[in-house]
Amino acid sequence: DRELRQDMEAKVLEIQRDYEKLRFASKSIQKDSQQKQREMEMLIQSLEKLQKEKADQQDMMAAMDMKADKAALGSKVNRSQFEENMEELDERMKDLQSQISGQEQYWNKMQTQFSNAMEEKLDRLELKTFRKHLEESWNRNLEELEDRLLSESAAGFKKQLPVPFTCLSCDRMLSVQVPGQ
Repeated sequence: DRELRQDMEAKVLEIQRDYEKLRFASKSIQKDSQQKQREMEMLIQSLEKLQKEKADQQDMMAAMDMKADKAALGSKVNRSQFEENMEELDERMKDLQSQISGQEQYWNKMQTQFSNAMEEKLDRLELKTFRKHLEESWNRNLEELEDRLLSESAAGFKKQLPVPFTCLSCDRMLSVQVPGQ
Protein backbone atom coordinates (compact mmCIF):
# COMPACT_ATOMS: atom_id res chain seq x y z
CA ASP A 1 0.00 0.00 0.00
CA ARG A 2 2.69 2.32 0.89
CA GLU A 3 4.48 1.83 -2.33
CA LEU A 4 1.28 2.23 -4.20
CA ARG A 5 0.52 5.37 -2.26
CA GLN A 6 3.99 6.80 -2.87
CA ASP A 7 3.73 5.84 -6.46
CA MET A 8 0.36 7.59 -6.65
CA GLU A 9 1.68 10.66 -4.85
CA ALA A 10 4.61 10.80 -7.28
CA LYS A 11 2.17 10.54 -10.20
CA VAL A 12 -0.08 13.22 -8.65
CA LEU A 13 2.98 15.49 -8.20
CA GLU A 14 4.00 14.76 -11.75
CA ILE A 15 0.45 15.51 -12.93
CA GLN A 16 0.50 18.76 -10.89
CA ARG A 17 3.82 19.76 -12.52
CA ASP A 18 2.41 18.89 -15.93
CA TYR A 19 -0.73 20.85 -15.03
CA GLU A 20 1.40 23.92 -14.06
CA LYS A 21 3.34 23.60 -17.31
CA LEU A 22 0.11 23.31 -19.29
CA ARG A 23 -1.40 26.24 -17.38
CA PHE A 24 1.69 28.37 -18.09
CA ALA A 25 1.64 27.29 -21.74
CA SER A 26 -2.10 28.01 -22.02
CA LYS A 27 -1.62 31.51 -20.50
CA SER A 28 1.20 32.15 -22.97
CA ILE A 29 -0.95 30.88 -25.85
CA GLN A 30 -3.87 32.98 -24.61
CA LYS A 31 -1.65 36.14 -24.53
CA ASP A 32 -0.36 35.33 -28.01
CA SER A 33 -3.93 34.78 -29.17
CA GLN A 34 -5.01 38.16 -27.78
CA GLN A 35 -1.99 39.87 -29.43
CA LYS A 36 -2.76 38.17 -32.75
CA GLN A 37 -6.44 39.17 -32.38
CA ARG A 38 -5.40 42.85 -31.95
CA GLU A 39 -3.06 42.60 -34.93
CA MET A 40 -5.83 41.05 -37.02
CA GLU A 41 -8.22 43.85 -36.04
CA MET A 42 -5.59 46.41 -37.09
CA LEU A 43 -5.10 44.58 -40.40
CA ILE A 44 -8.86 44.49 -40.97
CA GLN A 45 -9.07 48.23 -40.32
CA SER A 46 -6.17 48.87 -42.71
CA LEU A 47 -7.83 46.68 -45.33
CA GLU A 48 -11.13 48.54 -44.97
CA LYS A 49 -9.29 51.86 -45.30
CA LEU A 50 -7.48 50.65 -48.43
CA GLN A 51 -10.72 49.39 -49.93
CA LYS A 52 -12.30 52.80 -49.38
CA GLU A 53 -9.36 54.63 -50.90
CA LYS A 54 -8.37 52.32 -53.72
CA ALA A 55 -9.20 53.17 -57.29
CA ASP A 56 -11.26 50.86 -59.37
CA GLN A 57 -8.77 48.67 -61.22
CA GLN A 58 -10.76 48.64 -64.42
CA ASP A 59 -11.08 52.44 -64.46
CA MET A 60 -7.35 52.71 -63.82
CA MET A 61 -6.51 50.34 -66.67
CA ALA A 62 -8.88 52.20 -69.05
CA ALA A 63 -7.28 55.53 -68.10
CA MET A 64 -3.81 54.11 -68.66
CA ASP A 65 -4.87 52.78 -72.08
CA MET A 66 -6.23 56.19 -73.01
CA LYS A 67 -3.17 57.98 -71.69
CA ALA A 68 -0.52 56.16 -73.66
CA ASP A 69 -0.99 53.39 -76.13
CA LYS A 70 2.49 51.95 -76.53
CA ALA A 71 1.88 50.78 -80.08
CA ALA A 72 0.61 54.25 -81.04
CA LEU A 73 3.57 55.81 -79.30
CA GLY A 74 5.93 53.77 -81.46
CA SER A 75 4.25 55.07 -84.60
CA LYS A 76 4.36 58.69 -83.41
CA VAL A 77 8.06 58.82 -82.57
CA ASN A 78 10.35 57.33 -85.16
CA ARG A 79 13.82 56.88 -83.71
CA SER A 80 15.66 57.12 -87.03
CA GLN A 81 13.77 60.29 -87.95
CA PHE A 82 14.54 61.74 -84.54
CA GLU A 83 18.24 60.99 -84.92
CA GLU A 84 18.22 62.46 -88.43
CA ASN A 85 16.60 65.65 -87.16
CA MET A 86 19.10 65.88 -84.30
CA GLU A 87 22.01 65.51 -86.76
CA GLU A 88 20.52 68.23 -88.96
CA LEU A 89 20.12 70.47 -85.91
CA ASP A 90 23.72 69.76 -84.93
CA GLU A 91 24.91 70.73 -88.43
CA ARG A 92 22.92 73.96 -88.26
CA MET A 93 24.44 74.77 -84.88
CA LYS A 94 27.94 74.19 -86.28
CA ASP A 95 27.16 76.45 -89.26
CA LEU A 96 25.87 79.12 -86.91
CA GLN A 97 29.00 78.85 -84.78
CA SER A 98 31.22 79.19 -87.84
CA GLN A 99 29.22 82.24 -88.97
CA ILE A 100 29.58 83.80 -85.55
CA SER A 101 33.32 83.16 -85.48
CA GLY A 102 33.58 84.58 -89.03
CA GLN A 103 31.66 87.67 -87.92
CA GLU A 104 33.94 88.01 -84.91
CA GLN A 105 37.01 87.80 -87.18
CA TYR A 106 35.44 90.42 -89.46
CA TRP A 107 34.83 92.75 -86.52
CA ASN A 108 38.40 92.26 -85.27
CA LYS A 109 39.70 93.04 -88.76
CA MET A 110 37.52 96.16 -89.00
CA GLN A 111 38.62 97.31 -85.55
CA THR A 112 42.27 96.91 -86.55
CA GLN A 113 41.67 98.85 -89.77
CA PHE A 114 39.86 101.61 -87.89
CA SER A 115 42.59 101.96 -85.27
CA ASN A 116 45.24 102.03 -88.02
CA ALA A 117 43.31 104.72 -89.89
CA MET A 118 43.01 106.79 -86.72
CA GLU A 119 46.73 106.48 -86.04
CA GLU A 120 47.50 107.52 -89.63
CA LYS A 121 45.26 110.56 -89.38
CA LEU A 122 46.85 111.64 -86.13
CA ASP A 123 50.35 111.15 -87.48
CA ARG A 124 49.89 113.54 -90.39
CA LEU A 125 52.31 116.47 -90.62
CA GLU A 126 49.56 119.10 -90.72
CA LEU A 127 48.24 117.91 -87.36
CA LYS A 128 51.72 117.94 -85.88
CA THR A 129 52.30 121.57 -86.91
CA PHE A 130 48.81 122.55 -85.73
CA ARG A 131 49.45 120.84 -82.41
CA LYS A 132 52.82 122.60 -82.10
CA HIS A 133 51.17 125.97 -82.88
CA LEU A 134 48.47 125.33 -80.24
CA GLU A 135 51.04 124.39 -77.61
CA GLU A 136 53.10 127.53 -78.36
CA SER A 137 50.00 129.71 -78.17
CA TRP A 138 48.92 128.07 -74.91
CA ASN A 139 52.37 128.52 -73.36
CA ARG A 140 52.54 132.18 -74.51
CA ASN A 141 49.10 132.92 -73.03
CA LEU A 142 50.10 131.25 -69.75
CA GLU A 143 53.26 133.36 -69.58
CA GLU A 144 51.32 136.58 -70.28
CA LEU A 145 48.78 135.72 -67.58
CA GLU A 146 51.53 134.97 -65.06
CA ASP A 147 53.30 138.26 -65.93
CA ARG A 148 50.08 140.26 -65.57
CA LEU A 149 49.27 138.68 -62.23
CA LEU A 150 52.78 139.25 -60.91
CA SER A 151 53.00 142.86 -62.15
CA GLU A 152 49.73 144.02 -60.61
CA SER A 153 49.81 144.20 -56.85
CA ALA A 154 46.66 146.21 -56.18
CA ALA A 155 44.17 145.17 -53.51
CA GLY A 156 41.35 145.27 -56.03
CA PHE A 157 40.63 145.99 -59.68
CA LYS A 158 38.21 148.45 -61.12
CA LYS A 159 35.80 146.58 -63.28
CA GLN A 160 33.23 148.11 -65.55
CA LEU A 161 29.75 146.88 -64.60
CA PRO A 162 27.20 146.24 -67.31
CA VAL A 163 24.88 149.27 -67.48
CA PRO A 164 21.49 147.66 -68.09
CA PHE A 165 20.87 145.92 -64.75
CA THR A 166 18.20 143.23 -64.44
CA CYS A 167 16.44 142.04 -61.34
CA LEU A 168 17.78 138.69 -60.16
CA SER A 169 14.35 137.30 -59.30
CA CYS A 170 12.20 138.51 -62.21
CA ASP A 171 14.72 139.63 -64.91
CA ARG A 172 13.04 143.06 -65.18
CA MET A 173 15.24 145.87 -66.47
CA LEU A 174 16.41 148.37 -63.82
CA SER A 175 18.03 151.74 -64.20
CA VAL A 176 20.64 152.27 -61.50
CA GLN A 177 23.29 154.97 -61.12
CA VAL A 178 26.73 153.40 -61.13
CA PRO A 179 28.99 155.11 -58.59
CA GLY A 180 31.92 157.03 -60.04
CA GLN A 181 30.28 157.97 -63.36
